[in-house]
Amino acid sequence: MHPTPSMDALLEEQSRLVLKRFDYALAWQIGASIQSMAAERNLPIGIEVAHGASPVFLAIMPGATPDNVDWVRRKRAVALRFHQSSLYMRLLCESKDVNFHTRYRLPEADFAASGGSVPIVVGTVGVVGAVSVSGLPDVEDHRLVISAISALRDAA
Repeated sequence: MHPTPSMDALLEEQSRLVLKRFDYALAWQIGASIQSMAAERNLPIGIEVAHGASPVFLAIMPGATPDNVDWVRRKRAVALRFHQSSLYMRLLCESKDVNFHTRYRLPEADFAASGGSVPIVVGTVGVVGAVSVSGLPDVEDHRLVISAISALRDAA
């Protein structure tokens, strides 16, 4: 299990993940990469790669449930709204000792500040989507997403 990264480490990490492009083919590659890692390790996760708020790749691995798909949707909503990872937003609220939903007046049914969703940033455009995973402890969900984006970053 990975230790929880600092907020500064998450900001630096996100700055390294800026892509040159993002399209449905790359979205599928990222999702398939996570699916392959999950199959290899028998990880019971839900996986989503979205262009904007529209899923391009969606998978439920053996042992995961439809609840994991709801979690990826809620984590994605956080990454897209704040242009930060859902883990960063959890840590930000914890550092200020505030409840995420109360602070931002957002319904729990639609937003989850829990690690596992990372915004997809294209250098000349900004945030264009998100990669989200749910089913493991939230830092592990986040690490899985980061490893897949990092591996494919140079191809994009």
